[in-house]
Amino acid sequence: MTESRNVPPGSPDGQWRPGANPWLITAAVMLSTFMEVLDTTIVTVAVPHIAGSLSASNDEATWVLTSYLVSNAIVLPASGWFASYFGRKRFLIACIVIFTISSIVSGVALSLQMLVIARVFQGAGGGALQPISQAILLESFPPEKRGMAMAAFAVGVVVAPIAGPTVGGWLTDNYSWRWAFYINVPVGVLAILMTQAFVEDPPYIRDAKPGKIDSIGFGLMAVALGTLQIMLDKGQQDDWFAASWIRWFAFLSAISMVAFILWELRAKEPIVRLRVFSDRNFAVGTVLFTLVGLALYSAITLIPLYLQTLMGYPAIQSGLAVSPRGVGALLTMPLVGYLTSRVDFRKLIGFGFFLVAVSLWLISDLTLETTMWDIAWPSVMTGVGLAMLFVPLATVSMGTLSQKEIGNASGVFNLMRNIGGSVGVSLLTTYLTRQSQANQSVLVSHLTPWDPGFQNQLRHFQNYFGKVMGSADSARHAAGAIYNALVRQSQLIAYVQSFRLLAIASASCVVFAFLLKRVKSRAPVRPH
Repeated sequence: MTESRNVPPGSPDGQWRPGANPWLITAAVMLSTFMEVLDTTIVTVAVPHIAGSLSASNDEATWVLTSYLVSNAIVLPASGWFASYFGRKRFLIACIVIFTISSIVSGVALSLQMLVIARVFQGAGGGALQPISQAILLESFPPEKRGMAMAAFAVGVVVAPIAGPTVGGWLTDNYSWRWAFYINVPVGVLAILMTQAFVEDPPYIRDAKPGKIDSIGFGLMAVALGTLQIMLDKGQQDDWFAASWIRWFAFLSAISMVAFILWELRAKEPIVRLRVFSDRNFAVGTVLFTLVGLALYSAITLIPLYLQTLMGYPAIQSGLAVSPRGVGALLTMPLVGYLTSRVDFRKLIGFGFFLVAVSLWLISDLTLETTMWDIAWPSVMTGVGLAMLFVPLATVSMGTLSQKEIGNASGVFNLMRNIGGSVGVSLLTTYLTRQSQANQSVLVSHLTPWDPGFQNQLRHFQNYFGKVMGSADSARHAAGAIYNALVRQSQLIAYVQSFRLLAIASASCVVFAFLLKRVKSRAPVRPH
């Protein structure tokens, strides 16, 4: 393949372009990306089934989720270096192979230990798929069409985690939790074949001569991110800093992260080039993208939790309640991709945060009689808002970077979204638990002999239970029924407070969108 084929005369920026049709490349890389992102949430609803099948407790079974997230987080920011060292196409295919084989091993696992080890390899193989796919798409399209490229990428990154609980719930209820892993096999095989056929390395990667791996930097990064992810995933379970191991992990993560940053800034060949944050758009865009991850994953976690714990919905229905968000995003992304090169992206991002805030406020209007339709329509609005956030953010954050910097920047960019999601889920579940306890303390103060509402309700329950049991038992059961109702009301108020907190946080981000510098898309050069 000659260089003249890769750099066409009409190229507006004179930069390398692949020989294959960009949309065939998009289809190839999006298969692996969708598969990997889907796996971050598809297993969540299957955890109780995994625990029962492998004779483990629910707490032990959650390591199936934690092990994947830890290895995934460690590989994500280093994916750019590995792609330069091994060749991006070769490394991408190797990661898909590792991910697919690990999925098979996960599906046939005979013990929890075997499953956790397989998930570690699966997370490591999947960690590079997102950033490499994003870098390939950004380089495959000219600058004025990158909005459409990021719209296609957003289908995988935004829609997949929303579809995960629904697909996982359906497979678990109708077949087995093992099919949540087997489903990756045909997708992985097709992704390998298409990647081999259509993806190629740009000249700067083919001609690269990277030195030895930055083992010290990689080690510090692994410790910092690994301990942080475990702490975020298990913190609420062990009451956070009340547990000594949480305090040690927090200390180790903080020290390792500081040492990692200092080392990478001084290293001649760092495994993660942190100086990319000197670009204003990338720095501001990464912060905003972290907040998008926080809002996306927190809401995805809270809605099914509310439906299953308070409303008694099965896993499949709770997953379906979230799926309209994916529909809204899917329908909006092509339009947003088109508008990105024609409308000030800062207005799109600001409007996106506004829509997310409004939709979360509407969802917060919960009662114990809320139906799926009451959640479905605001969820569609959330999906529209996320599409308006993801596409322009991903486009503009890397719009001022050179092609050589995109691979490294994409790894850091996607890592921060995942960390934002982990932090958001941890903070919101902790806030939900603490607020539920605080609400219960407030409400219980009304259960006194001088409160007429309480006395009327108590007599009602006593009369009801008195018809089927003795007076002594009816009084005890009446008190228990009132306490159960109080607990449900306390939890309901906590959910309302949590969604409103998310809405306020999203609304406050609108102003930060205008800290980004405007990037004008460059139109193609037309021959005279």
